[in-house]
Amino acid sequence: MSPHKKTNRRIAFSSLADYPVVGSGKDGKVYRLSQDKCIKVYYDETTQQQELKALELGQVSSIVPVLYESGHNYTVMEYIHAISLSKYIKEYNRLPSALVERILLLFDEMKAIGFTRWDAEVRHILITDATELKVIDLKRSLTSTKSIPTKLFQGLRKLGALPLFLRRVQTLRPDLYKEWVRYQ
Repeated sequence: MSPHKKTNRRIAFSSLADYPVVGSGKDGKVYRLSQDKCIKVYYDETTQQQELKALELGQVSSIVPVLYESGHNYTVMEYIHAISLSKYIKEYNRLPSALVERILLLFDEMKAIGFTRWDAEVRHILITDATELKVIDLKRSLTSTKSIPTKLFQGLRKLGALPLFLRRVQTLRPDLYKEWVRYQ
């Protein structure tokens, strides 16, 4: 994969007023630019740099959005047509074993990429139409060290799905279950 384009530009939020906002949080806003691209504009350039490093490192993997361009306060990346894990659980009221297995493989892949934080919130794990998993909001993937997925556990607990998740982990990966069960 070729490296993304780096610019010295800054993007003003006002310049994106004609584009739909597809995400908003404490770090910035995400606007949909086209069918397959979006732009994340950050409030703080330090946060942008943290996430950019993780996105660059993750370009070797299909779990990380494709990175197209970056500037001082923004990144242009792949727009992922997907449903978040939290919406999936709310909508379908289930957590199949095959999905839990893909979540465990996602965390294995995060480790293989070189991320030091192997955790993600339920709203940041995306399930595509092809049932592939993608992970977004990677700003702490290289600045935090966490091998226990406490953010995932918190989200699953709120959704009432943590006991089922851990039962599935016990069957699929007893080694992880033994490590994780005390954090439930």
